[in-house]
Order: sequence, then C-alpha cells, then structure tokens
Amino acid sequence: MSIGVFAGRSGLTPSALRFYADSALLLPAEVDPVSGYRFYHPEQLPRADMLRQLREIGMPLASVRAVLDAGPEEAARMIDDHVAKVLGDATAARRRAARLTATLTDTAAAVPIATLKGPVLADAVEQVSSATAREPAMPVLDGIHIEAGPHAITLTATDRYRLSTRTLVPEEPMASSWSTTVDAGDLRSAVAEMRRCTTVRVEASARGIRLRAVEREDQHCRLVAEPFPDYRAMLADLPEPTTRVTVPKNVLLRALEDSAGEHITLTVADGVSEFLTGDEQSLGSLNAEATGADLRISFQLTTFYPAISTAIGPDVMLDLRGWDLPVTVRSADRGDLTTLAMPIDPGHTA
Repeated sequence: MSIGVFAGRSGLTPSALRFYADSALLLPAEVDPVSGYRFYHPEQLPRADMLRQLREIGMPLASVRAVLDAGPEEAARMIDDHVAKVLGDATAARRRAARLTATLTDTAAAVPIATLKGPVLADAVEQVSSATAREPAMPVLDGIHIEAGPHAITLTATDRYRLSTRTLVPEEPMASSWSTTVDAGDLRSAVAEMRRCTTVRVEASARGIRLRAVEREDQHCRLVAEPFPDYRAMLADLPEPTTRVTVPKNVLLRALEDSAGEHITLTVADGVSEFLTGDEQSLGSLNAEATGADLRISFQLTTFYPAISTAIGPDVMLDLRGWDLPVTVRSADRGDLTTLAMPIDPGHTA
C-alpha cells in the first residue's frame, strides 16, 4: 500500500508515518530507490494501530518502543504502569492548580466553617461520594453538597437514582450557617490525607474550601457552579413509610453478590419478606424482619447494592412507601447516614 492508503487504514497521518519510520518504530516494507516513495504491507496494520493507541494515551516514544517489542503480558504491565503514572501526575497537578488558583484569586481571608475529626470526615466523603456520577451535561452530579448549621454539617450527593446524605457533629458549635457544592473528585483525593489527621479544619473561600490540619499540607477543593438540586423539598414531600424491612447487612450483601441478573425484587406478604433475583429465584433465608403493608418492589442491582454496602452498622432498615417511590436505606441503630434509592417498574424497565 502507498503511504496515503496505509495512513487511511491505520488512522495515522502520512507525516506521522514518516516520523515513526525515521524513529525506527514503524519502518516501511519497501522504499522506491528512485522516487523515495514509501510502501507498507497490510500485516503492518496491527503494529500501526497499537502504536497509534499508545501515543493517544500519552506514552513517550521510548516506552512505546518497549511495549511494541515486548510480549503480551509484559506489554500489558507497562501500559498499566504508564496509566498509573499519568493518573498520579494528574492528581498532583490538580492539587497544585487548586492551591495556585486559591493563592491568585482568594483576596479575602478564608472563613472558618467547622473542625471535624479527620477519619470521620474521610469516611463520610467516601460513603456519600458513592452516589455521585460523571455526566458532562450535569456537573453537579459529580459534586458533594456541604451544609453547615449551628450544630451539624451535612454532606449530600445524588446521581438521580440514589441520594446519600451523612450528618457529622463538629468539634465545636458553629456561629453561622453556610452551604456550597464541592467537586467530589477533589474531596476524594483528599481522603487519604484526612485519615492521617486527628482533626481537620474546614474553611471556605471564594473559589472553594480548604481543609487544614496541623503540620499537614492544605487540601483545596473547587466549587461546582451549578446549583445543587433541592433535595430537602423532595424529602419533605415523601409520604410516610408503609412497610419496613430490617435485615443483616452482610448477609444481604453476600446474597446480592451471589445473585444472577440485573434486578432484585423484594416481596412482603403477611409479615414475611423475601428477596428474589430477576428470574424470580429466592436469595434464601436472610433473617429479615418485616412489618406493615404487603408490597412488591424491584431495584436495579447497580442502584440497590451500593445503597446497602455503604450503610453504617450490622443491620440495615428499608423504609418502603410503594413500588414507584424511593426506598430509604439507613442503619437500624444509627441515623447519621441515609440513602434513598429509586425502584424500577414491575416490568423491570429501568
């Protein structure tokens, strides 16, 4: 094939092919000695495709050469190592950029919001952030809404199918109320550092929040400009639960992990509850206790499982309102973490 045809088949430009030939990464099969025209063989297409993809993920030429010349397992390891380095560099750059922009733009002093136990705040961020989602058209779904009142701080996130909220008690009462929505990725990046701190001081500025600890580097988290959904109005409009099921958390999680299919159905009849797979097979006896009205409700496994797995304590309580209304998932003995999960219709259409 001529260089132009090979370029069209491989996704590489003719100029890129000349560069890779001069770099000895992808030599032509033939070069006309008179005209200097370069020709390629169809068998070279897989190497060209791999070369293009390696460059698309930002791999330097020396590493590309090593991957192309390695066996499959070694090549896979080197690709994984490269991606891990890229992600680590991106996280470090994100933190440096947040500190730099804060220095450039925060002309006023940061406002102290609250002081919290570091490990507790770290746990809360991980629990709540499981309900976030990356959607470019709706950046607020990848944010965590933080509300501070006189005696509590509340962290809330939603991906539209789940809503998770966790309430924390600060070390000291706060003088005023305050709220904002913070980039969830920035908060997750700060979790490892927060776990090592006895206490973390949360401060607000014009562009975000700053997490401060003694003898630790400050962690900066950017704001999300889009307004957070009015979840409190939604919670206020929910009717009272009609059915309640209490079940050991780990037992239910193991059953869900072993189940087949994409859906889970919960039936309550005459005070007896049963969890069924998508093909109506029972998950077995889970020692669940049920009270209230009979009900049949179904959930997408990808929505229901994380709602259960992030619950606090050995038992979870499911407050049910009907087959078409959100279920409230909370600890049977601690109410500071609450998750709402949307059901699917009885025909198992999401």
